[in-house]
Formats: sequence, structure tokens, C-alpha cells
Amino acid sequence: MSTDARTDSPRTGGQDRGGSHGGGQRRDGGGGGGGGDRGGERVLQIRRCACVVKGGRRFTFTALVVLGDQKGHVGWGYGKATEVPQAVEKAVKQTNRHAANIRIVGTSIAHTVNGQYGAANVTLIPALPGTGVIAGNTVRAILEQAGVKDILTKCRGSSNPLNLVRATMNALKQLRTRDEVARLRGVELT
Repeated sequence: MSTDARTDSPRTGGQDRGGSHGGGQRRDGGGGGGGGDRGGERVLQIRRCACVVKGGRRFTFTALVVLGDQKGHVGWGYGKATEVPQAVEKAVKQTNRHAANIRIVGTSIAHTVNGQYGAANVTLIPALPGTGVIAGNTVRAILEQAGVKDILTKCRGSSNPLNLVRATMNALKQLRTRDEVARLRGVELT
């Protein structure tokens, strides 16, 4: 059993190099698709943790996944397992727990909004059609999976992908359309 751990470590070590920045994403795509995408699912980060035991090292993997239909519904999941595919599968199953329906106006959002989680601060600013998604990798993945086409973003504080995902989802849940605001206030907007 300890020989298996030693023979697996160089291979898994190769998978993990750059795994948190996209290198591991392509390997997870398997035969389905490249770049970490499989039918609306996007793998943002894969991390490896080593536990030193008597026979050597025991590796576990964590996966951060964003899943959306590009029509306003998006969710994220975080899974842990002894193999990368199982970690991704667990993360995909968990996306339902952290899902949200986003209010999209045209190709952008209705108003500027600020989301925060821990030390991560994300500001989302609506943009004119044709602008595109101006965002870092983590925030871009969530917005593209949600179906937002034109938006400006700014991230401050922590650059931890998990905290950025939570801060972005916090911001998206705060969005309200003009009609919703009028209904909640009990007034008519002209």
C-alpha cells in the first residue's frame, strides 16, 4: 500500500502543479471537454493536501466548481475526496445548496452592487452592450455561467477563489429590478 502512495505521488504532483490556476482544470475535463468545462460546469480550483502517515503521504483533493444555465441560474460547490473526479462530482452535487436566481436586465445587471465575504470585496457595475465581461478568472466564471454578457467588476482585499465566489454570489443575490423595487416600496415609478 505504501508503494502505491509513492508511485501515485509524482503523477498527482504533476496534476497539481498550477492546478489552482487552471493547469488542473484541463485534466479534470476528461474526455468530455477541455478547459474544465463539462456541460455548464466550470472547475475553478483544484487543490491537493498531503497527510503524512507511517507509510508515506496520503493525498486528498478539493475542487471548487461553478454550475449555471446561462439564463440567470447559477450555483457553486466545494467538494473533497481522495481522487480528483470524485471531488469534482461532490462539488457539482453541492451546487444546488448554494444556487441563486440572478435578475439580468438585457445583457447586464440592473444597478451597481457590492458583495462581501470575509476579506474579499467584489463590486459589480452594469455596462453598455458590447463591453463584455471585464473581470478576473473567478468572478468571470460565475458571471458567464449566470448569463451576464456585459459588466465591469472590481475585486478588493482577499484573492482567495473560495472567498471571491462567496462575495460575488452575495452581490448577485442583492440585485433587484426596477419593478421589484417599486412593488416592495408600494409606489409607482415613472
